[in-house]
Amino acid sequence: MGFPKCGSTALHYYLDAHPEIYMPNQKELHYFTQPYISKLNQGEGDVAAKEGQIKTTHAYFNLFKGVKGEKAIGETSPSYINYPDSFKNINKHLSNPKVIILIRDPVKRAYSNYLHLLREQRETKNFSQSLELEDKRKEEGYSDFWYYKFNSFYYDKIIKAKEAFTDVLILTQEELNKNTKKTIATAYRFLEVDDDFTPANFNNKYNKGGLYKKNTITNFVFRQGKIKSLIKKAFNITPWMKSIKNNIISRYQYKPDPIDSDLQNKLIKLFKKDVLKITEIGVDTSLWDDNFFK
Repeated sequence: MGFPKCGSTALHYYLDAHPEIYMPNQKELHYFTQPYISKLNQGEGDVAAKEGQIKTTHAYFNLFKGVKGEKAIGETSPSYINYPDSFKNINKHLSNPKVIILIRDPVKRAYSNYLHLLREQRETKNFSQSLELEDKRKEEGYSDFWYYKFNSFYYDKIIKAKEAFTDVLILTQEELNKNTKKTIATAYRFLEVDDDFTPANFNNKYNKGGLYKKNTITNFVFRQGKIKSLIKKAFNITPWMKSIKNNIISRYQYKPDPIDSDLQNKLIKLFKKDVLKITEIGVDTSLWDDNFFK
């Protein structure tokens, strides 16, 4: 269900690797949030970025025609959690599905979100300026992927998911990265499939983040556009294709500057109450910034 930039791509591929789980080749379907997000397209590259989203019931269920008796059938759409009004429609069509929610340190999530749009050459402001512009961008109809702060508030949305669905599993990206096999096994157990299974791709890391030197290759990989949209429609992006892409672009990767300390403290103060509430309901936030708890 989300949140964006919290490891949903990696988890999608780890789940897809299990023989008792069926996941469509396409991820980020965003079908159930179309009433809320389809018209949010005024940001740079937003129209192209939304090309692959699933807009009709027929197209949605057509993605599952390859099911052959798998125990668990699922999909990945990081927008769902941000729109609790969509939960009723999800239940109507999918009858109280099991839900997995991924979260991470909210400051790191917000910065990763910013760097993603910077990589795609869509974001042109520095991080501080872009945070200040968030409300204005909302009013102007930018895609919600530009809402760096909005996407990092978790608690209220998680509570609404727990109220709407019987089975909700909350994982952190930090535990998925640090204890990958254990966390994958937790997800498998939650989905009631064989949790002794170890996927061959469990050592693979997806969407590594960071920044990349601009050149023909990285421009092609990251920039949104009609050609890229057509390619994504024509070819399903598989884990091995992701691995090849990561190997090619890794030679151009460099570390972004850290967040300014004053801005870091400001964001910790902004998200602190939310983090403490999440911790109180039993989510393991021990791998997050210690300053949230001081």
